[in-house]
This record gives sequence, structure tokens and C-alpha cells, in this order.
Amino acid sequence: MNEKTQRYPLAWPMNWKRTNVADRRRADFASHSKTVSTIGTQSVERTVRKPLTIAGAIDRLEGEIRRLGATNELLSTNVPVSLKGLPYSQATEPRDPGVALYFDLKKKPLCFACDKWDRVADNIAAIAQHIDALRRIDRYGVGRLEQAFAGYAALPPTAEDWRIVLGVGEYATIDQVNAAFLEKARAAHPDVGGSHDEMAKLTAARDLALKVLS
Repeated sequence: MNEKTQRYPLAWPMNWKRTNVADRRRADFASHSKTVSTIGTQSVERTVRKPLTIAGAIDRLEGEIRRLGATNELLSTNVPVSLKGLPYSQATEPRDPGVALYFDLKKKPLCFACDKWDRVADNIAAIAQHIDALRRIDRYGVGRLEQAFAGYAALPPTAEDWRIVLGVGEYATIDQVNAAFLEKARAAHPDVGGSHDEMAKLTAARDLALKVLS
């Protein structure tokens, strides 16, 4: 796992394709509990279905990580974290619900990321389900776990997160991104004492920010 990876805000892995905002959907993940009510002399048991919370989704994910045997796991989202380093379950849903899970498996850094769904809890649950599906490869003996995880090598967070590079907040607008880019470009440009690497990093962060925000 990259030591610079952050829990908050979201550190999306480099080259991992983002889902267009208009294409995100509500997932069908949910929690279930039983209630018992009395009708006349009879007790009636009902199953109550509720939207999955972040805490509930993290419980599922932790179970899958434990069964997988992964270590050094780090969950990165746009939800502020508690003192324990976990996203607050009752936090306001961020505009970008993406989730990235960084972890080590047999000393190899790996990463899963998901932003297909419009809720953070659902994207966490989707990663948990995905891990469960991959573990079945070992259980059914058709292939090896190493083969299944070969395409998930952990890549650095995109431009160390464009918000950090540009120095803007989580809810920055396109105008704020452009203004921050112009301000930092005055010092980063090679013609004024900067370097080509600094300018390229700044430009990449600006381009990614505009793509995400648009």
C-alpha cells in the first residue's frame, strides 16, 4: 500500500476509469432485521429491509478482508473519518461517492475502486461482494487466486489527488479549479523558475478535476 494514500478525501487510483455522474445508479444492497408484532392472539414476524449504512457496509467489507487474508487495508472515500480512521456512518452523502480500497495480499499492494453506485455505502458493499466473488475461484478450484488478482495491482492515487495538487477544497467548483490552476502556474511554469515536471503535474491535476466536475 502506498504510504501517501489518504483516507479522506478520496484518493482514486491512477488509470482506474471513473463512472460518469449521469450513469450512476442506486444499488440494491440493504440490511435486514426481523420485527415481531401481535395481531389479535397471533404473533406475526416481519422482515424489515432498510438501506445499507456505511457502518453496515464496512462490517461486510471487513469480513471479506479477513477471509481473504489481506493486510494493511486502507479505505479511502470523500466521507470525513473518525478518530479510528473510519468514515462517519451518518455523514452527509458527498457529491463524489467513489470508494477505493488499498491493501496488501501476500506482500503485494493491490487496490479495488468503485463509483458505479450513487451512495458511498453501496460502493463499499460492491467491493465486498467483488472480493467474495474472486475468492470463489480458490474454493471451486477452476483457477488460482493469484490469477484473479493479477489485474488489481495498486497504482498511486491520481496525481496525489487533484484537490491536494491544486490546493482546493472537497466541494471546489470548476471556476475555483481554474483560478487555482492559474495562480499556481505562475510559479510552476518553467519560464518563471518552475519546471516541466511541476507544470505537467499541475496540468494533469487540472484536467482530471475538470473531467470529474463536468
